[in-house]
Amino acid sequence: MVVALVTIFVIGYACIALEHPLKVNKTATALLLGVLTWSVFSFCNVAFNPELDHEAWRAFISGNLVENLGETAEIVFFLLGAMTIVTLIEDYQGFTIITDKIKTTNKKRLLWILSLLTFFLSALLDNMTTAIVMVALLRKLIADKKERWLYAGMVILAANAGGAWSPIGDVTTIMLWIKGEVTTVNIIAKTLIASLACMAVPVFLLGFTLKGDIERPESQSEGIVVPHRFRLLVLIMGVSALIFVPVFKTITHLPPYLGMLFGLSILWVTTEILSRRYSKEFRLPTAVSTLEHVDVPTILFFLGILMAVSCLKVAGILGGLAQGLNDAFLTVQTDAAGHPEVVGGGFFLIDLIIGVLSSVVDNVPLVAAVQGMYPHEGIDAIFVQNHPFWEFLAYCAGTGGSLLIIGSAAGVAVMGMEKIDFIWYLKKISLLALAGYIAGAIVFIVMDVTLFEKVEFLRELV
Repeated sequence: MVVALVTIFVIGYACIALEHPLKVNKTATALLLGVLTWSVFSFCNVAFNPELDHEAWRAFISGNLVENLGETAEIVFFLLGAMTIVTLIEDYQGFTIITDKIKTTNKKRLLWILSLLTFFLSALLDNMTTAIVMVALLRKLIADKKERWLYAGMVILAANAGGAWSPIGDVTTIMLWIKGEVTTVNIIAKTLIASLACMAVPVFLLGFTLKGDIERPESQSEGIVVPHRFRLLVLIMGVSALIFVPVFKTITHLPPYLGMLFGLSILWVTTEILSRRYSKEFRLPTAVSTLEHVDVPTILFFLGILMAVSCLKVAGILGGLAQGLNDAFLTVQTDAAGHPEVVGGGFFLIDLIIGVLSSVVDNVPLVAAVQGMYPHEGIDAIFVQNHPFWEFLAYCAGTGGSLLIIGSAAGVAVMGMEKIDFIWYLKKISLLALAGYIAGAIVFIVMDVTLFEKVEFLRELV
C-alpha cells in the first residue's frame, strides 16, 4: 500500500510539473491525485486485510476525510476570500494609488523595492495573502509577461522568507507559536536576520543579470474611471480587512479563514451600497461581478493537492519519514537527572531536510508530524520551548517551499494567477531560492552557536 501511494503521488506530481508538455491542466491532475490516493488507501486496506472490521474502517475513513477536508477547506476559503478582496481592490483601480507612487522603471531598483515590500508585508499579513496582493501590483507595473514572471518568482521567495520570522507570517510558524514551541520575541530575534539573508541573496544575484528599464502596461480600465475617493476607500478597507485577519484570530481564537470572510463581507456590503447609491453617476463594480473572474482553477488545485498530502499523513507515510530522519541524524542521551538531552547539532540537519522536503510535500503535515514526535514540555522533552530546533524548523519549513513553485501556498497562488510554468520556475528561480535557503541557514547556525549561546551563558551567570 505504501509503495502504491508513493508511486501515485510521484506520478501525479510529475504530471503537474510537466503540465505544458503534456497539455493537461494541473488542476485536473491535482483533483485526480487527491481522489486516487484516498481510493487506493481505502481499497488496499479492505482488499488485503481479511480480518478488517469493515464497519470500524468505514468510520475511520469517514472521520479522517471529514477532518482533513475541514482543514483543507480552511485554506481554500481563506484563499477564496483573499483573492476576492484583492480582485475587488483591483476592479476599483485601488492599486493604481500605490503603483503611481512607484516612479522608478529601473529593473534592479524595482526588484529591491518590491522584494523588501513583500518581505515586511508578509510578516504582517501572511505569505499567501501577500503574494496575491503583490501579483496584483506587478500587473500594474510590468507589461512583459516573462519579465513579470521573473519578478513574481522573487515575490514568492520574499513572501516565504518574510513569513518565516513572524509568528503570524506562515502557517507552520503559527502552528509552532500557538502550541508553545516558540514565543513571539524569540522567533523574531532568532530568525529575522536569517530570513533577510534568504531574501537578499537571490535578489543580489539576480540583480547582476538585470539591465535597463521595465515597460509599464497601458491602462486597461475599459473606459471605466473610478473616482479617487472610491479607489482610496476600497483600498484602505481591503488592506485593513487583510491586516485584521491575525487580529481577529488573536481576539476570537477562531480560524483565520473566518476573519478573512468577515473582512470580505464588510467590503462586499460597502461596495453594494456604493454601487446602488451612485449608479446614476458611475458604473461601480461589486463583489458579485468580481467573483465572476476569480481564479477558481487555482482554488481547486489547492483542494486536490492538499487532500492527496493529507492521505499520505493519515497513511502514516509522513510520520514514518519524520521518524526515519530522527533515527538517522539525532543522538539522544540521558543527563544526571535522568532527563533526555540532544548531543551535537544533528537537529540542524533534520530541519534542513524537512525544509527541502517541504518543497515537494506540504510543510504543514510535515511540521505537524515533527510536533507530535517531540513534546516540548514534561520529563521526556528533548526540545523545550525556544530550543534552536524549533526556530530553525520555522525558518526551514517556511523558506524551503520556495525551491519549487508548488512547494508553498504563496507559490501555488502565484502559479495560478500568472499561469507560470513549473519547468520555467525550476530553471529560472529554483537555484536562486536554493542559494538564499543555504545562505539563511548558515546565518542562523553561525548566530546560534556564537551569539545566542553566549547570551544564554550570560543569563545563567546572572
